[in-house]
Amino acid sequence: MENLAGIFINSVFAGNILLAYFLGMCSFVAISKNIETAAGLGFAVIFVLTVTAPVNWLIFQFLLAPGALAWAGLPNVDLSFLKFITFIAVIAAMVQAIEMIIDRFSASLYAGLGVFLPLIAVNCAILGVSLFMVERNYDFMETVVYGFGAGVGWFMAIVAMAAIRIKLRYADSPRGLEGYGLTMIVTGLMAMAFMMFSGMAG
Repeated sequence: MENLAGIFINSVFAGNILLAYFLGMCSFVAISKNIETAAGLGFAVIFVLTVTAPVNWLIFQFLLAPGALAWAGLPNVDLSFLKFITFIAVIAAMVQAIEMIIDRFSASLYAGLGVFLPLIAVNCAILGVSLFMVERNYDFMETVVYGFGAGVGWFMAIVAMAAIRIKLRYADSPRGLEGYGLTMIVTGLMAMAFMMFSGMAG
């Protein structure tokens, strides 16, 4: 249980998929101009990561990993080279499902997210979580916690950035740093702030 708590805290703060590895920056920068839209995308990312990470774990462990097909009488078959395309297919299916749900129940949020909602399917943060899960040899429960924690961390980062960018509209920004320049500086400062929690993850 303590290990699961450590994985969760690390995935949210010190090992934040966005602020520590800078994965998913395109939608982060583009959508973090409005808190409501940023929160909507953040919840979508939490859902997609919480579902796709364990599903991809099951597929990898029982179909793709070296020796995974021993149950089918094929102990020497190694299909791990298919993990990229398989993980992306699972992510795309989940994103399609959530896109239909948002379109059905919140037309305004669907319009606000625009092209960035279907682009979750190719968001490197989503794929990165599944690949890190394989690289770190997480078991099923660790993968569930890691996927959920990574989603929460991404949600916190984009909502915090949206709140900060609203305040920055009224700031006297240095000449030449307006817009994306200042946004990237703030992102770096947020990354350092989140890294302060690294001791808790230990």
